[in-house]
Amino acid sequence: QLSAAIKLNIDFDRKDSYSTPERPDNDLMIRAALGEDVEKTPVWLFRQAGRHLPEYHAYKEEVGRGFLDMLSFPEDVAECTMQPIRRYDMDAAILFSDILVIAQALQIEVIMPGGVGIQVPNPLSGPNDVEDRIPKTSEMTAEYVDEFLGYVIRSVKLIREKMAEEKISIPLIGFSAAPWTLLFYMVGGSSKKNTDFGMKWLKEHPAESTRLLETLTKIVVEYMSAQVEAGAHMLQLFEAMGMMIEEEEFDDFALPCLEAIAKELKGRFPDIPLMMFARGASFANEKLATLGYDVITIDGTVDRSTARSIGSNVSLQGNYDPAELIESNGKTVETVRSTSKEMLEELGPNRLIANLGEGLGGKESPELVNAFVEAIHEESAAM
Repeated sequence: QLSAAIKLNIDFDRKDSYSTPERPDNDLMIRAALGEDVEKTPVWLFRQAGRHLPEYHAYKEEVGRGFLDMLSFPEDVAECTMQPIRRYDMDAAILFSDILVIAQALQIEVIMPGGVGIQVPNPLSGPNDVEDRIPKTSEMTAEYVDEFLGYVIRSVKLIREKMAEEKISIPLIGFSAAPWTLLFYMVGGSSKKNTDFGMKWLKEHPAESTRLLETLTKIVVEYMSAQVEAGAHMLQLFEAMGMMIEEEEFDDFALPCLEAIAKELKGRFPDIPLMMFARGASFANEKLATLGYDVITIDGTVDRSTARSIGSNVSLQGNYDPAELIESNGKTVETVRSTSKEMLEELGPNRLIANLGEGLGGKESPELVNAFVEAIHEESAAM
């Protein structure tokens, strides 16, 4: 069967040269990502900043701002980014932000009413809305990112300053949502209801979906580029809504975007590790491993014994179960150590970035998170 994959028509305005930050003193995670020699397995956690930390809740109360509001205050972003790396011996910091800031930059309102997750109250109501409400792909320039996402880029610079001040020299990870995930929210409005709208759009409005994905692909590239130029050492792309798309549509619509992003970012920044996470779409990992990403993330559904079969030229990231870090589940420092060791034995300690199969939910114990970080370092060093 002939591939029905969309052809993206994007003219990337590449500058003559791009700057890449120097490696930090602790470059363990960069080395693991690129398949260089490591003395132990590096570790960081999805959502390591924020909800599970008492100091996060205290700070939030102190400034009197909600999560979304905090994102536009670089000093808030820097503080929240720093909290977990002060507390734990993490091998990377990750920019404290949200996947939907790109939707906001395209003038799509995003709200967080509390208890129901993040929402888009006025999603695109039909195919005509793409033309009427979404800027053209050609408008997605570095200048556009500076105008509408400049607050994030200023935050990246401030984080790097704070890290230097506090003498924590580890990689800073920049990140973005991937195009399909953004489309999903922009047409359905929520991860809880109307979850079939994204697939409906791809099937019923393929031309408009493609046009939207082109705009999204281009802004993702410019946004991630700006993060690197502001000081991010590594990049993580989140296809967070991989569970909401069928394999055929993933191949036809999502994959061409992910390929274009990897190709363009590697062209601009050959030495910056690119990490990919298609959450709930592990069927795609083998294909993703051929696109230029250095690291493929495995979620909790992936069988560790065959996880390496996706390709020997990529490193793996994942896939510890965050439920193992919740004390009310009967978990202890001892159980965490034994399940951490088990993961290292099953995946192997090399070409691995120890992480979770999904992000911290907020009920996890900082003591057990710390036990996980320590166990990964100590057990992998002994292997």
